[in-house]
Amino acid sequence: MTAPAWPDTTSRADRARGLRIVITGASGTIGSRVARLLAPAHQVRSLTRDPVRAARDGVAGQITAADLADRTGLKEVMEGADALLLVTFDPARPAHDANALAAAQAGGVRHVVKLSASAVDDPGSQDLITAWQRESEERLRATGLSWTLLRSRAYMSNSLGWASSIRTEGVVRALYGSSRNACVDPQDVARAAARALTAPEHAAVHNLTGPQALSAQEQTRQLGEVLRRPLTYEELTEEQALRRWRERFPEPVAEAMLTRARRQAEGAKAEVTTGVQQATGRPAGTFPAWAARHTADFR
Repeated sequence: MTAPAWPDTTSRADRARGLRIVITGASGTIGSRVARLLAPAHQVRSLTRDPVRAARDGVAGQITAADLADRTGLKEVMEGADALLLVTFDPARPAHDANALAAAQAGGVRHVVKLSASAVDDPGSQDLITAWQRESEERLRATGLSWTLLRSRAYMSNSLGWASSIRTEGVVRALYGSSRNACVDPQDVARAAARALTAPEHAAVHNLTGPQALSAQEQTRQLGEVLRRPLTYEELTEEQALRRWRERFPEPVAEAMLTRARRQAEGAKAEVTTGVQQATGRPAGTFPAWAARHTADFR
């Protein structure tokens, strides 16, 4: 892997281009939004395993091929960076976090913003995914680098998983439809990350939720109101939900998803915080407002 050079910062014009920021997961839900927010004023290096697709999808910043399994290559792309947004995905690959952090240390990165989850703070959450997130947080703390942790509830954009059945049948199918989750607008998470990368607070932890805990049944009703069409909710059994997760994830992750759903049914994911306001300086966005920006996906 050969990273393109950062712009020369010896001239006054280039120094005015802001911080050098590396974003992992730059094609994903949060990374892509953070890149768009920061690219106009900062030197953003957007890491992705598929640069061609990233360019086609309009990912902002300096698109750079990178693999979180390649520690040597990661050191090269992080050399000289000021800050890192660390987004990892797979609990079966803890080396991804270790590699990225080792490269950040070697490359002189000063501040790391890590995406995590609110379940980390819940002693009753002991599933595989949450355990991995706890270990990832501890690994970051152990580096001695300055850090910010963004622990969020489920993203409102997860409801895009219902888009196909809404378009074709007018139906939402989910597990434990009356259980509530204080889901958060991913744009709020991206704003929090952008602010933490450019105005870092050392050892800051922000728990990010939406302004209201909602059930899948309530989201179905609100989506119907936004779309101005009647929608029906249908309850899945645990076996049906598990079968769907197995189609997308390895078996241990699918089982963890079921465990997390049961934890939500116990009421563990309904707490609303002021974290978005604290992290961004603005109130958290509502689910209807999110849905109104994505009506085309459901039509």
